[in-house]
Amino acid sequence: MKTEFSLTQLADPDIAEADKILRACVHCGFCTATCPTYVLLGDELDSPRGRIYLIKQMLEKDQPPTPEVVKHIDRCLSCLACMTTCPSGVNYMHLVDQARVRIERDYKRPLTERLLRAVLGWVLPRPNLFRASMILARLGRPLIALLPSPKPGATTPSLSSRLRAMLSLAPASLPPAGPRGGTVFPPVGERRGRVALLQGCAQQVLAPRINQAAIRLLTRHGIEVVLVADEQCCGALTHHLGNDNAALGHARANIAAWTKEIERGGLDAILMTTSGCGTAVKDYGYMLREDREYAAQAMKISKLAMDITEYVAGLALPPVQQRSDLVVAYHSACSLQHGQKITQLPKDLLSKNGFVVKDIPESHLCCGSAGTYNILQPDIATRLRDRKVANIATVEPEMIAAGNIGCMVQIASGTSVPVAHTIELLDWATGGPRPGVS
Repeated sequence: MKTEFSLTQLADPDIAEADKILRACVHCGFCTATCPTYVLLGDELDSPRGRIYLIKQMLEKDQPPTPEVVKHIDRCLSCLACMTTCPSGVNYMHLVDQARVRIERDYKRPLTERLLRAVLGWVLPRPNLFRASMILARLGRPLIALLPSPKPGATTPSLSSRLRAMLSLAPASLPPAGPRGGTVFPPVGERRGRVALLQGCAQQVLAPRINQAAIRLLTRHGIEVVLVADEQCCGALTHHLGNDNAALGHARANIAAWTKEIERGGLDAILMTTSGCGTAVKDYGYMLREDREYAAQAMKISKLAMDITEYVAGLALPPVQQRSDLVVAYHSACSLQHGQKITQLPKDLLSKNGFVVKDIPESHLCCGSAGTYNILQPDIATRLRDRKVANIATVEPEMIAAGNIGCMVQIASGTSVPVAHTIELLDWATGGPRPGVS
């Protein structure tokens, strides 16, 4: 694609990067077939190709974003399915992230939307606040009956539909908090390795059992596990809200905390049981590439970051003594299959450990969770969830496995089939308890 940035504009490293990304796009349209919003809505501007054109115009003209541009960028889930199918290697992720930062900086949203985004960006990355908000939301769930029902086929979110989504997603009860940062779990037997396990934000409130399963499995196989003190949110949530300063602040804090732990006792890897976090941490090197103080450390941390299944695959788990023959539908989270290009590995691990693994039709399409998307765009998110659940039902599973807490909560809200994390099933297969489920 031809671009027309001035030399002055190209002196900005972000614009120079955008120029490189835009020039790689040949507008072939392969991305449209795998874009969830285009599949649902059929609007060219709700496809990656259409959004790329809108972003190009916005950046080249260096003008404030128009409401039309904001509408279509906001509808993007950042599922990155377009990057999997793009034959030209267009890095849509870095382009749309830059567009979101520009929108946050230069566009004035309605007051209620600004307040909602500010609350989400402040509360969700802070587990104590998030836990308190879940308790309040649970108390407020009876109010759902008083809110107007969403109109069939609606695509423009209203305040009432967003409030309904927030209250509906609140669980009926919360589990006890898991172990705190600064805790070290020694290995059983001879130590084979030492890893940090990201504690996460929403996950440690909604499902601390996931990391507890990871800790059991790892320590049982000779791995010392550290929950690093002073660790913060990975920054993905605020990054996708366009709040780059907050996201980079979280990234720098984590880099400092993990670097301190590396210097103290060494780390073979930094493990993530939430694939959305993993995609963000693996991108720290890019996000802080212009930061003289943190660039080198950020790249080192990104290279150490691994999804839990990547690391477990290298442990050579002993073969299971007895197959469960439990039929498991594997949902491949977008951040795992498209963001990190991890597709077959989790399924192979489940299959080798006694489960009958079934692929889901349209597995490339997002479930509609996408961080805060199911709150900010609840109508589209619900349609995507229902489509995902219908596809899951066709394989008649006894359980659903996924590697991302957002997907687990989203899918569980639309089906009675139990939903568990991949690592919970692997822990169970190798000597741990049967998983608690969503």
